[in-house]
Amino acid sequence: MAATTFNGPVRSQNGFQSITKSATTGAVTVAATFGVTTSVTNLTTTNLVFTDQNHPTTAAINATATATAAQVATGYITSTSAAATTITLPTGTLLGAALGAAKGTVMDLYIDNTGGASTVTIAVATNGILSTAAADTAGSFGDLTIAAGATGLGRFTIMFSSATAYVFTRTA
Repeated sequence: MAATTFNGPVRSQNGFQSITKSATTGAVTVAATFGVTTSVTNLTTTNLVFTDQNHPTTAAINATATATAAQVATGYITSTSAAATTITLPTGTLLGAALGAAKGTVMDLYIDNTGGASTVTIAVATNGILSTAAADTAGSFGDLTIAAGATGLGRFTIMFSSATAYVFTRTA
């Protein structure tokens, strides 16, 4: 099919382009091109935010510290510390502002300790609470430690109950 502009949903076997058309000049500008290798970095709909799972940007925290909202917003934190490390998450207010969070916003946070030589422990801050599942089953959903070495990966889910408060649980 030739290049054609539609007003409404379009299906294609060879990708498509999202365009805008100037009401004044009629000039067409390509806003995005979608094909087989397209990934969406942020998609917001009805107060849900789905983040890019490829993590082109990561943050490194190699000593006990409070993570900045920007570090957590990358969705992927690495640690290569030889000593035990505690990473405290930012407050709900700071993290919510960094993410543009609203009630219902959900994001995954990966902690990668495969290059570390000791455990990493995650702690929540003000306006961050452990989920009921985390509190009830400390050995799984509530396990806030990540071992060092080959098994040193943890996935956590952060769910916002408001723009300034989140619930935290381990999901892998």
